[in-house]
Amino acid sequence: MALSEARAQAARSAVHERYASVRDHSRRLASPLSDADATVQSMADASPAKWHLAHTTWFFETMVLKRFAADYAVFDARFNFLFNSYYETIGARQPRPKRGMITRPSLDEIMAYRAHVDAAIEGLLDGDVDPAAEELVELGCHHEQQHQELLLTDILHLFAQSPVRPAYRDGSTPEAVQAAEPAEWISFDGGIVEIGHDGGGFSFDCEGPRHRALLEPFRVADRLVTNGEWLEFMADGGYRDPLLWLADGWAQILEHRWAAPFYWEEGDGGWRSMTLRGMQPIDRAAPVTHVSYFEADAFATWAGKRLPSETEWEHAAASLSIAPSSDPKRLRLRPRPAPREPGLKQMFGEVWQWTRSPFTPYPRFKAAEGAVGEYNGKFMCGQFVLRGSSVATPPEHARSTYRNFFPPDKRWQFSGLRLAEDI
Repeated sequence: MALSEARAQAARSAVHERYASVRDHSRRLASPLSDADATVQSMADASPAKWHLAHTTWFFETMVLKRFAADYAVFDARFNFLFNSYYETIGARQPRPKRGMITRPSLDEIMAYRAHVDAAIEGLLDGDVDPAAEELVELGCHHEQQHQELLLTDILHLFAQSPVRPAYRDGSTPEAVQAAEPAEWISFDGGIVEIGHDGGGFSFDCEGPRHRALLEPFRVADRLVTNGEWLEFMADGGYRDPLLWLADGWAQILEHRWAAPFYWEEGDGGWRSMTLRGMQPIDRAAPVTHVSYFEADAFATWAGKRLPSETEWEHAAASLSIAPSSDPKRLRLRPRPAPREPGLKQMFGEVWQWTRSPFTPYPRFKAAEGAVGEYNGKFMCGQFVLRGSSVATPPEHARSTYRNFFPPDKRWQFSGLRLAEDI
């Protein structure tokens, strides 16, 4: 066998294994859910778990099988309308705020749909597959990992609306920990740096092209802002002082009466929060989470600091190693306190970290042609960048160049903050 052919077979085998692993992980994430759990939509920004499972399958069917598998039989023609998300070039779709009205097909039917598409994708990968199809399968795997995280954040929001406050997975109340160590500051010289994905391995289109950027000298905190520090902000009137807030953020305070992070509730025993393990006491040493960009910015102002830019964050994280694992048993479901060790901590795997940077294209960015080009580029307006990854992110999905993005008022994601300052 020629060396080039052997390498091609090895690459196909890797894509096949990755596909099977990602699809199985979604099945495991859905396993604790009833059909009712998977059908209800708790707000317009969230989607039912059943929809996430079907949409990711629709992606493989529409982007790969309909184009590259000549003998593929569509599972159900109605699904193109039901499970398209926002691809205008593909056609009409169920309105996003009404995805919870899709009571049928059932969860069992969705799992049958997944099995049908899985068999076709596996058959395609077993043959002499077009390299373009392999690339789309890889994109589809990373796309599904995004929806695995959304499935968890959306289920948390749904369960938080329930009067019985069910746990997605049962777990004991975490043991009390010592107070967090005071934050240390890590300094970085200014100068011209390079950021963005270098093209080695997978990346989403918005992560590149790699380019130069100018940085002034800066410092970042070695750990994330904690719940204990947030309680101090609240006690000092942080949610009542308009001088701390951007105008749009203060408008949110007045309209929605924010007084604490999302999911926090105060009772006789103190502050508690809704988690994927049910209602639990606030861990003062753990990172604060479920805060908006507006809240993160107000806290930074109160602390006499600021949020890092995404260029600063990526430059600081560039030398850190990430140990990936797709083992679902390692799903922790709740952020943990920073370890007591020197250097930058909690850059990955706890909460997404707001930056002060708007989500805009990098120099020389061009969206891909066709429907795939609608993936990120059309959202480069009105959003802010978050960096790192969270407890809900598949660990192998994290990298220093990843650019997550959300509107500045959103709070239902695992979003927190790290402070920065100028030197």
